Amino acid sequence: MPPRRPQAAPKFWETARQLVAVQPDFLSVTYGAAGNDRETALTVIGRLLQGTPVHAIAHLTCVGASREVVEDVVADFLDAGVRSFLALRGDPPKDDPDWSPAEDGVGSSIELVALLREVEAARCAANPSLALRGAARPLTIAVATFPDGNRDAGTTRTQEVHRLLEKQRAGADFAITQLFYEASSYVDFVAEARAAGVTIPILAGLIPMTDPARLLRVETLTGVPAPRALVEALEAEPDPERRHALGTRHGVALAQQVLDAGAPGLHIYTFNKYEAAIDLLEGVHLGGGDSVPDLASGPWVSSTSLPTTTGAATGGVPA
Repeated sequence: MPPRRPQAAPKFWETARQLVAVQPDFLSVTYGAAGNDRETALTVIGRLLQGTPVHAIAHLTCVGASREVVEDVVADFLDAGVRSFLALRGDPPKDDPDWSPAEDGVGSSIELVALLREVEAARCAANPSLALRGAARPLTIAVATFPDGNRDAGTTRTQEVHRLLEKQRAGADFAITQLFYEASSYVDFVAEARAAGVTIPILAGLIPMTDPARLLRVETLTGVPAPRALVEALEAEPDPERRHALGTRHGVALAQQVLDAGAPGLHIYTFNKYEAAIDLLEGVHLGGGDSVPDLASGPWVSSTSLPTTTGAATGGVPA
């Protein structure tokens, strides 16, 4: 998540360095509701693209924005070199329970996927150089999916399967699940999706289970119940290191189960905390190491390629 205040930037960039060092397939960068951190997100994406070998995916939301505004945002990201998006509708305004998309707005992530494809096609048709870039580095679009249904949308698992199929038809390349705590949530959802005709990869979205307060907060935000026994055990453990180890063991067990069941990979919701995320990856032997070329030790992330404390502070803007 882009730093919301300049003073948070140094810690943010240290987290970025640590995550780059485990050689992930990509890092995704959030984009606040209604684009509240648009400029900061652009800054972060730009520096990741220029300063590291890691593929950066830009979150993109459309709630509360006109089609023209969304097209402008997409153009800004494309001009910055972004070639991958996570297309999301976004959360409706909290103070407007009866909110509905404006007539000139983009009303769903399905429409947003289609719009991304239209903008890219128009740019390539108008500019031979952009057409060449598009051929060499095709635009990639990820979408979200909800294996146990979406509380906010009032959907069931089966309805989410059909929505994912619509997203695929609109042009989505792969999907990332909402977090879950039982392997069966992922495995059963994927099986139903495949039976319905979904062929795109479905990444398993996981949250490190080391912080009981975070687990309860995320439950409030998403409606996905945190495992009560684990939360109580974490709250009862006074030693921070033992609490961390307990939560990591649970997270590793879940991650290994979905990988063994055929998940193509894991998408870790880091909340800008790298320690628990890296420990989870290392627990399932996805944390990099001597057997894999360590690209992050090269000149791409030297002391000058990612922002210094001073440089980072100037890049942050209040949200």
